[in-house]
Amino acid sequence: MTGQPVQGSGNPAAASCAVEQSQIGAVSVVTVSGTVDMLTAPQLESALNPAAVGTAQAVVVDLSGVDFLASAGMGVLVAAHADLSPAVRLVIVADSPTTSRPLKLVGIADLIELFATRDEALAAVTA
Repeated sequence: MTGQPVQGSGNPAAASCAVEQSQIGAVSVVTVSGTVDMLTAPQLESALNPAAVGTAQAVVVDLSGVDFLASAGMGVLVAAHADLSPAVRLVIVADSPTTSRPLKLVGIADLIELFATRDEALAAVTA
């Protein structure tokens, strides 16, 4: 498994969000921690863009370490879902009230599958 951090926009506020990309077989994994709001959502978008044009069979977005998920972050997830080829499956790891609750309330969980753990998500997309 290889991972590389995605650089922020140079904005000091962007330091409150960390995004790392890794590859597990044919699955691209984007791990996010901290705050995902209008200032930091571009970091998430930058990490998801290569997955949209890459050769991954699936993309797992792990929000386990996110302590605040604003509408801007949710918008990036919906846009990524729309941008991905229909052959590429996008799933989200979100089990805390901070992440899963807003995703369910606004209906994103009806569009993109949610999983409680990264292992469950990986098992689902590689089965």
